[in-house]
Amino acid sequence: MNPRRQARLRRDNLRMVGKLMLVAGLMFGFGYALVPLYKHICEALGINVLSLSERQVAGFGRAAADMANTQVDRSRTITVEFDANARGPWEFKPALATLQVHPGELATVMYEFRNPQPRAMTAQAIPSYAPKQATAYFNKLQCFCFNEYTLAPGESRQWPVAFVIDPRLPKDVTTITLSYTFFEVSGKSVAAPPEEPRS
Repeated sequence: MNPRRQARLRRDNLRMVGKLMLVAGLMFGFGYALVPLYKHICEALGINVLSLSERQVAGFGRAAADMANTQVDRSRTITVEFDANARGPWEFKPALATLQVHPGELATVMYEFRNPQPRAMTAQAIPSYAPKQATAYFNKLQCFCFNEYTLAPGESRQWPVAFVIDPRLPKDVTTITLSYTFFEVSGKSVAAPPEEPRS
């Protein structure tokens, strides 16, 4: 083969390898940046809010109060009843028995917890809904039921449930009961989150 042609082919091959390495580097960088980029986009648009911190949920609530939410169906009012059942020696109750909300409106209710035992206890709450058909339309943005928690002997806490009822809730549903069963568990648990300030 002609040495000049061979040198040109080698240069072309090196140039192609350089381009391919650049494309691979850009793809890797894009993939690496995708997670924080996705997180910032979701936060800006207010979606994927299950992972929001308590401060972010509070900020979301203030922002929702400051601007008219076109998703709120003000022509309907849903009565949400709160129920608490403790399986074990816990003191567990909602701060409110009922709350009137419009579908699409962000609402928050506090639950009170106390461990009267002389030992630390780890527990978790499991929610249930009535009527059953309301389950798919009751969206919790923040809830103590997402994790197991440990309370020290005699420790008391207040934790929130922040929720939105989907405006697509069937028209014949006017009352929803949110019931929690709080029971002791064994195994790994996370530290109790900070108590919500009393208003």
